[in-house]
Amino acid sequence: MAESMLGLKRSHRCAEVVDAKIGDPVCVMGWVAKNRVKGGIIFLDLRDRSGIVQIIFEEETCGKEIFEKAAKIRAEFCIAVSGVLENRKGAENEDLATGKLEIIAKELRILSEAETPPFPIEEDSKTKEELRLKHRYLDLRRPDLQRNIMLRSKIATFTREYLAKEGFLEIETPTLIKSSPEGARDYLVPSRVHKGEFYALPQSPQLFKQLLMCAGYDRYFQLARCYRDEDLRADRQPEFTQIDMELSFVDVEDVLAVNEGLISSLFKSVLGVDIPTPIQRLTWQEAMDRFGSDKPDLRFGMELKNISDIVSDSGFSVFATAVANGGSVRGIKVGGQAAMPRKKIDALTEFVKTYEAKGLAYLAIDAEGNIKSSFAKFLEEDKLKSIMERMEAKPGDLLLFVADKNSVVFASLGALRCEIASQLGLLKKDEFKFLWVTDFPLLEWSEEDERFKAVHHPFTMPVDEDLQYLDTDPGRVRAKAYDIVLNGTELGGGSVRIHQADIQRKMFEILGLSEETARERFGYLLEAFKYGVPPHAGLAYGLDRVVMLMVGADSIRDVIAFPKVKDASCLMTEAPDRVDEEQLKELHIEISKE
Repeated sequence: MAESMLGLKRSHRCAEVVDAKIGDPVCVMGWVAKNRVKGGIIFLDLRDRSGIVQIIFEEETCGKEIFEKAAKIRAEFCIAVSGVLENRKGAENEDLATGKLEIIAKELRILSEAETPPFPIEEDSKTKEELRLKHRYLDLRRPDLQRNIMLRSKIATFTREYLAKEGFLEIETPTLIKSSPEGARDYLVPSRVHKGEFYALPQSPQLFKQLLMCAGYDRYFQLARCYRDEDLRADRQPEFTQIDMELSFVDVEDVLAVNEGLISSLFKSVLGVDIPTPIQRLTWQEAMDRFGSDKPDLRFGMELKNISDIVSDSGFSVFATAVANGGSVRGIKVGGQAAMPRKKIDALTEFVKTYEAKGLAYLAIDAEGNIKSSFAKFLEEDKLKSIMERMEAKPGDLLLFVADKNSVVFASLGALRCEIASQLGLLKKDEFKFLWVTDFPLLEWSEEDERFKAVHHPFTMPVDEDLQYLDTDPGRVRAKAYDIVLNGTELGGGSVRIHQADIQRKMFEILGLSEETARERFGYLLEAFKYGVPPHAGLAYGLDRVVMLMVGADSIRDVIAFPKVKDASCLMTEAPDRVDEEQLKELHIEISKE
């Protein structure tokens, strides 16, 4: 039977009793982790968000009634205990902050009883994720998840304080906005008042933060909730939080400097880790050429090498044809793996095929310098020698090559180097390698739509020296855009924005947006730009991704209190769900029958 707290007041969280003195009276409240009887004494582990403390019930100290009540307590009962803090009489537990202490109980209240949980509340749970997410309120009691969620709060608080000191103002922007079809799919919200019309939930506060710059607020930030109706991955959710910022009267260097200060201070304050600054930079083209990815993992080597010039006229048609068709032949060196079994190489071949590569060529050099290869017999000895020199190969190394159009070569080898690094255990979660990737392409050609599309968004400023190519060669134009990457994950990105009307009109023209369409979609922004818009730039981080990497989690679901699963549903609340017919009528919506 549940009892009240009347007369009891919590003095400490469980693990915070270390701040009390031996012999002090203490009162703790929480959930029972373990309860066991040994030698006529009840040993109870009590848990709250701070940790665990051991409580001792002895009949001569607490009385028969309290002792018998304590004996009936089961795991996850919510209780309050008052008593005296003492040094442990038995074995100390070095794994606990309170491992040298215990509370000798004098009073006990059972605040609420608990049924047997559907899974153990324990660290590193092996219970299926679907069951844990169904009962997320229990899953969130696990100490490892609680540490993640508390660290997330600490990161958010630190970020707010740091940016405020740097002169940023925290300003909220709307979450019921006009739909803007460029980019990912919007989540739409029907209007009851405006029949047949819809709001959209924001994919980002992009246009509103630019309007704040027009309004003269100079430095804005927000921990913004954002929504994108797209397929989920380990580092993606349909609703997420951005650390969003925008600055006026700045260029690329100013934005990067502010954010390097934020990152280095955050990691030092929260994790005690020193992040060297300035953070390394690579242009987009260099990142692709060296790593096959615009978000490369720098914790290991295996950089791509281009051997196209060596094999363009070779007798191996796979290589020669790829180069002749405008593609390339590139490879990676896997040090010390010349003895990799053929079965494993075949598995890697199947892996690169998922990135549209037609196959994987290999060349292994054993300890004596003998070569085993899938293509060596087709090449002259001098070409083989040139390839090995280009790859910086030595005895014991394995070389892996892909020949195809550049997009396939980059995608497949970029993913392959990460897959092999994972298999070889090269990815250390406590190692943090940051990188700025700059000078992205401004535009990319869409074969499907037969037009250029913006790589970031239509308001990204071209690199100054590339403005001359907007009319003659738009695909050549680079953007004043930048991403910050950590351990192969894009943490955030941003750009300098267009603030000149003539460049903005040209951008819309290249994207195939008529003046009428541009005004229909972005009219309020274009109107604001008539009244003195400052040069401005910004950046947004995925807070969930930042926390995920800082705590070493494998998925952002482990750092979000109530995440969705891969089909964007919530197993706990069973959202999304059907609604009443009356609600649909009010919203002027009719569900069509298939």
